[in-house]
Amino acid sequence: MAKILVVEDNAFNLELVTDLLEAAGHTVLAAGDGTSGVQVARREQPGLILMDVSLPGINGYEATRLLQADQTTNSIPVVMVSAHALKEDEEKFREAGASGYLSKPIDTRKFVQVVEGYLAGA
Repeated sequence: MAKILVVEDNAFNLELVTDLLEAAGHTVLAAGDGTSGVQVARREQPGLILMDVSLPGINGYEATRLLQADQTTNSIPVVMVSAHALKEDEEKFREAGASGYLSKPIDTRKFVQVVEGYLAGA
C-alpha cells in the first residue's frame, strides 16, 4: 500500500483521515502546517499528499506551489482538501499545481476509494 502525507491542522480531521487510510492498509505521515508539510514531503517522498487549504503559516496553495517548484517533490500528486468547493476554488487548486481536490466534510464511505484513485493516477 502507499505512504500518504496528510497536511491538516485540525486534530479531529487528521485523526479521521488517518484512521480511514490506515484501516485500508496505507501508511500515514502527518504535518500540522504548510511548512512542515513541505519538509516532510521532501524527506519522506510520499506517494500522495492530501493538503488542507487553510493552514497556519503558509497555506495549502503556497505549500503546493513550493512542492511543484521543487524537483524532488514535483512528481508527487497533491490533492487539496477544502470546505471550499466552488468552481472558482477548483480553478485555484489547479493553478497551484494540485492534481485534484476533495471537499469537506469528507464522505467516509467513498474517501479511501477516491484517494486510491489519485494514487493510481486517475
